[in-house]
Parts: sequence; structure tokens; C-alpha cells
Amino acid sequence: MLTVAVTGPTGEIGKAFIGALERAPEVERVIGMARRPFDLDAEGWEKTEYRRGDILDREAVDALVADADVVVHLAFVIVAGRGESHEINLTGSRNVFEAAAAAGAKRLIYTSSVAAYGFHRNLPSLLTEDEPVRGTARHPYSADKAEAEAVLWEALADGDADAYVFRPCIVAGPHATLLLELVPLLSAGQRLPGPVRWALGKAPSLRPVLPDPGVPFQLVHHDDVAAALCAAAIGQGEPGVYNLAGPGELTVSDIARELGWHSVPAPQLAVSAAAEAVAPFLPFLPPEAAWIETVRRPVLMDTTRARRKLHWMPHHDARETLRETVAAVRAK
Repeated sequence: MLTVAVTGPTGEIGKAFIGALERAPEVERVIGMARRPFDLDAEGWEKTEYRRGDILDREAVDALVADADVVVHLAFVIVAGRGESHEINLTGSRNVFEAAAAAGAKRLIYTSSVAAYGFHRNLPSLLTEDEPVRGTARHPYSADKAEAEAVLWEALADGDADAYVFRPCIVAGPHATLLLELVPLLSAGQRLPGPVRWALGKAPSLRPVLPDPGVPFQLVHHDDVAAALCAAAIGQGEPGVYNLAGPGELTVSDIARELGWHSVPAPQLAVSAAAEAVAPFLPFLPPEAAWIETVRRPVLMDTTRARRKLHWMPHHDARETLRETVAAVRAK
């Protein structure tokens, strides 16, 4: 029977993952740690203990992993300033990796990201796990994720722990709505009174318009990510690196359609020009501005390895995941 220590159990992936661990007969005890208060009773979890703590506090991390057979590192920040992002995603991750190695954990599981590959012109049309992770310097999250993977292998170099590194694409679903929260018109619209939103929805000419550069992207449901993490936690499949993405591809027009909005083609040249124009100012712009990099060119992943070696079978395709995400945002 396993004891599993988890950083970031209250996040968009964390809740689904803890739910999967609660259902796994191989897991006896789960210890979760995050910075904010959290009500365990509201989730109905029975195996899980919750501690408030910060991954930047090495003593708190050491205490978290002390008795763990498996350490799962989910805590990260996606949209933040360059300094804050680097501190949490790099210094915090180093604390977790080194503490897990020192404690003698059997397995260390880390959620990296498709962003670790970077957003480069010479990427192959479909990324496999053999593609080097280079990150993109002017996209803090991308650069941090690539560097964090190097930190992980360095921390485990002299130990015996098996490492599983997951690189999911954009994670979405009812409890992972960041994709839509980064759409400024939507976040502003959700602050309007209900009757006003209803009136706009009934008037097609007043519905917002999203520019679509035509770049395809992938989605993966948080429950499917949780299933992959749980399989690794109980020791299924081979240790190593795994891409995670649900079946199918989408574009911005699909988002607009699900929202009941309009979309218009936006030439790639215009998108690239916009990205180049804002690049020199990225350190001074809101963190969301860096994400313009992600719509410049496709970054699509092959998930054959996860299916064959981890026996991972996603239950949600991209369109279904988007639909559930939109419904959740609309219900707020």
C-alpha cells in the first residue's frame, strides 16, 4: 500500500488527480500541500490529509515527502510575472525534486507541459517525446518548464527513484477553465449583469468577434490527465516522458462557435507581426501578453508512447472537452 505526497492538490489538475488516488486500491494515504486554505470535507476525500505550506519553504517540503513512497509535483504558476514565475516554477520545483530524492521516494512524478518544447519555427509537425525541450525565452512559463525538466534529471542523477514526466497540452474541462479566462472579452462579459448577457446572446449583431489565425491546437481533459498521473503513481507502465493530448484538433473558430460568438480569419503574417511588435515590451506588459507566442504556429503532440507504454486511453476528445469547459464558465 502506497503513501503519495502531492504538491498543488487544489489546482485544476490536482482535484481530479486526488479523486483518482482516492479510488485507487493501491493507495492507502495521500498527503497534499498547497498555500491556500482548503476544505477536505467538501470534497468527500477519505484517504487524504491536507497541509498548508509553500514549495518555496524547503522545511515544509521535506516534511511533506518524509514518509512518501511516491511524490507528485503539480504546483506551478501559469500566468505570472517573469520573476514570480521563475521563483515558483524553478526554485520551488528544485526543492521538491531534491527533497524527494533525499527522502528515498520510489517514484517522482512531474507535470511539465507542451510549452517546454518551445514555440519555434523548426519544430516538427507532430512532436514526439524525443524532441529536445528548448523552451521559448520570451515566454516565461515555457522557459521555466524546459529548465525545470533539466533540474529534475539533475536532482535524480545519483538516486534510485523512477521518474515520470508528463507533458500535457492545454488542460481544460469543468474545473480547468484558464483557457477561456485568458479570452479578455469573455472574462469582461462574465462581469456583466445576467439580463445584459442574455440580451447580447439574443442579438447576433452584438456578439463578440474573435480573430482566428487558423493555428490548430489540442486540448486534454483534466480527468484524463489525472488517469495518467494515477497510473504512474501506482507504478504502471515504464518510467519516462509522456505527451498527453486528447483526440482531435481545434482552432479559435471552434471556441467562438461554442461560445455563440463570431470569428474572422486573421492572417498568420499579422499575428507574427503583432508578436514581434510586443516582444520587446513583454517584461513590462501583463503576463497574459506572452501567450501571443502560442498562436503563431502549431505545437501538436503525438501521444503514441503514452497509449502503448502507459496504456493511457483518454475518454474525452478535444471538442467534448471544450464544450464542457464553456458550459462551466457560462454557469459561473
